[in-house]
Amino acid sequence: MTSLVQSVDWLAIAPPAIAAGAALVVLVADLFLPERRKPLLGALALAGLVLAALSLLPLLDGDRRTFCLTTAPDTCSYAADPFALALQFLVLGGALLTALLSVHTVRDLGLPAGEYWFLLLASAAGAALLPASRDLATLVVALEVASLPAFALVGLRRGSRLSSEAALKFFLSSVAATAVMLLGVSFVYAATGSMHLSRVADGLDAVPAQLSTLATAGVALTLVGFAFKTAAAPFHFWVPDTYVGAPVPVAGYLSVVGKAAGFSGLILVAVLAFPSHAEVWGPVVAVLAALTMTAGNAAALRQNPGRAHSAVRLLAWSSVGQAGYLLVPIAAAAYTDDPNGAIGTTVAYALMYAVVNLGAFGVTALVARTHPEGRITDFRGLWAARPLAALSLGFFLLALAGLPPGIIGLFAKVAVFSAAVEAGLGWLAVVMAVNVVIALYYYLRWTAVLFRAPAPDPAAEPVPAGAPGGTAETAAAAAPERAAGGPAAIPSVPSATPSAPATASVAAPAVTPARPPRAPAPLTAAIGLAAVLGIALSGAPQLVLRFATAALL
Repeated sequence: MTSLVQSVDWLAIAPPAIAAGAALVVLVADLFLPERRKPLLGALALAGLVLAALSLLPLLDGDRRTFCLTTAPDTCSYAADPFALALQFLVLGGALLTALLSVHTVRDLGLPAGEYWFLLLASAAGAALLPASRDLATLVVALEVASLPAFALVGLRRGSRLSSEAALKFFLSSVAATAVMLLGVSFVYAATGSMHLSRVADGLDAVPAQLSTLATAGVALTLVGFAFKTAAAPFHFWVPDTYVGAPVPVAGYLSVVGKAAGFSGLILVAVLAFPSHAEVWGPVVAVLAALTMTAGNAAALRQNPGRAHSAVRLLAWSSVGQAGYLLVPIAAAAYTDDPNGAIGTTVAYALMYAVVNLGAFGVTALVARTHPEGRITDFRGLWAARPLAALSLGFFLLALAGLPPGIIGLFAKVAVFSAAVEAGLGWLAVVMAVNVVIALYYYLRWTAVLFRAPAPDPAAEPVPAGAPGGTAETAAAAAPERAAGGPAAIPSVPSATPSAPATASVAAPAVTPARPPRAPAPLTAAIGLAAVLGIALSGAPQLVLRFATAALL
């Protein structure tokens, strides 16, 4: 009698398992730590993510699989192959940067520390599981484990109308996407009789004629469900309001890790499970790519720099446009005999995008500490106040635009463009080129704001020279009030009296403007790490672009 007990390769599943274990440790520790020791939970979360990322190293030398059928050892539910490892590195690295960005946010916004770090780790565990999933059931479960904690993270600011509205929109759109995707998965299972991706592919090749319509509908509905998750147009309507209502680090997390989970699932079902229906999903994904990049860039172009939250809103629409570029190689995979090159191009572009986009959100979080409204105009004069932050954000924006010195952004866009041309999608390459030119305007407009002179503040109240932040101008403005016998008036006495030097010091022009508050060390470390990685990849883009020629699947 054949045993039905499956063996488990614990090393293969270590990355998502460690992240999930760290989430449970944080949740339990939160019950026993006093309020003044709650910052330790952030350290525990960071340590868990570092350990999860380090657990990828022993997996680099082979293709490990586990949870395989005992009757068919080559049919497995989990595979630690190059594709899974690359996406797990992106997910865990993005979650680690998000955690560094979040340390000060949890304290400044008064968020419940235990819940925040538990939700972040749980979502990261689901996102790390998804690229290694090799059956439809595990894919759906992993996607929901990544998504459900994200709803709570968005709405964790209690008493905030924006946060509650953002969480509700995110929840409703995601629930609709999941319902559509589950309906499609059920149709595919009914037509093929299997959930494993390799067997689904074989079943769709030989589906009976009476079930062909059911199978085609299942393929289409499954892809529509993933289109919601990747924020592809016209299923992108939830993105800007969700990002604006969420804490800035959570918005950055959704733009990188959330998208990585959605795109990895879309790649797996399209390339591994539905290759026989490439004539169905290929043109659909190509049209979605064109619509997504055009909608995202057109909306970003219309953003008013003086509007509240315009910085995060522009990054949100920019992420929609970038999602369109990420869809291009997936569409190209339907028109080639070997889709590995096209899929590798998407992975390479996603790695570049993750680094520079999280860096841009990091600088946005830094500026939001002193300008909570988050306008793009609040970044005016950043070069004068924080030169390194201004240089970093300028580099991140230029990399997203594909301009030097952000060489990695330029090379990644060229790789995506080449994938479209080689697949015969010349019209899609033209649409992409037009959108890249459109995006240059709003990226460069924001970059120019960073290096303009600080705007004068006409509403500033006079501050006495002896007070913190007082200047010579405010001291001079206060002098007439003192002479008129105001509340701070100084009696008129001969110059030889001891009060004479004090009177002279009021008008002394020696006081300098107050400096901006020191940035928290974890936030500075996150921005610096993103900048260093971006510069290193721009100096050696082959480190990322080699994925475009690798056999990942």
